[in-house]
Amino acid sequence: MTVQAMSDQTVQETDVVIVGAGPVGLFAVFELGMLKIRAHVVDSLEEIGGQCTALYPEKPIFDIPAWPRIEGAALIEKLEEQAAPFHPTYHLNQQVVAVERRADGGFLVETSAGARIACTAIVIAAGGGAFGPNRPPLEGLSAYEGSSVFYMVKRREDFRGKRIVIAGGGDSAVDWALSLPEVAEKVYVVHRRDKFRAAPESVERMLAWRETGKLELIVPYQLAGLEGADGRLAAVLVKDLDGTEKRLEADVLLPFFGLAAKLGPIADWGFPVEKHTIPVNPATCETPVAGIFAIGDVATYPGKLKLILQGFSDAAQAAHAIHPLVHPGEALHFEYSTTKGVPGL
Repeated sequence: MTVQAMSDQTVQETDVVIVGAGPVGLFAVFELGMLKIRAHVVDSLEEIGGQCTALYPEKPIFDIPAWPRIEGAALIEKLEEQAAPFHPTYHLNQQVVAVERRADGGFLVETSAGARIACTAIVIAAGGGAFGPNRPPLEGLSAYEGSSVFYMVKRREDFRGKRIVIAGGGDSAVDWALSLPEVAEKVYVVHRRDKFRAAPESVERMLAWRETGKLELIVPYQLAGLEGADGRLAAVLVKDLDGTEKRLEADVLLPFFGLAAKLGPIADWGFPVEKHTIPVNPATCETPVAGIFAIGDVATYPGKLKLILQGFSDAAQAAHAIHPLVHPGEALHFEYSTTKGVPGL
């Protein structure tokens, strides 16, 4: 993997700049490479992988074809391996801050680290954009963040033997309520209602953990306060709808209330934005700005499903639409990978 971490004032040349190094952005490197199209990838995180790396590297994913179960980090490892023959250059820990149209119809892209990249087309694969956790409105919360309050689980082992309060009722809360009792001393699941928004089968498996005594449901309750000192939790306070308070002795609080997403500088590139998404032509994934494409969760069109699988399909659509821009006048004789293998660039 080639990483361009430091900037210089020279202009680097490539065919396509991909904004976002999550799973869809990585697969776009492969799809473009199969058509002999070079790519540079820019991402605001310090590592490739997007949310799979930053938020749930150990969380199993069940809807990747041919993989009945694969963890987020393992999926990124495979996608990086798949993209490697095409020698992408990664510009990590930086954002695209400026895009200028060149006289030849291409673009000059500049990043927050000062890298300047000339390209023919741009592919936005930024998921929901830059993201951060929705924090519960608890007094003194920041004093515990990073030591006793966490918004993601990178390693289950970090929570071995701990008393854990999981707050939330969606997929992330339920998924970790299924996994963490295997290593924790005790897991409490706090939710403001007795119904969960996760997959029914997952909810049933979570409820089965109650029989072991390792997991307890605290419903319908909401977070009300924290007790502790020097960044170390001693207890989490919760209240029911009548204001009755309960004290849960705990070492760790995991609030899973979703992510606050924003497109950042991308939103100023001159195309319409609808609820943090960009409308595209479903046949090509091109935005209203010629030469700029959007794929994955950041792209929207009628019937769009927010699945990694759909994002992979978007990557293939965009790559084929970009081919005549990068190789004008060159006929594209599509062949299956089983026929032509993986050509080098």
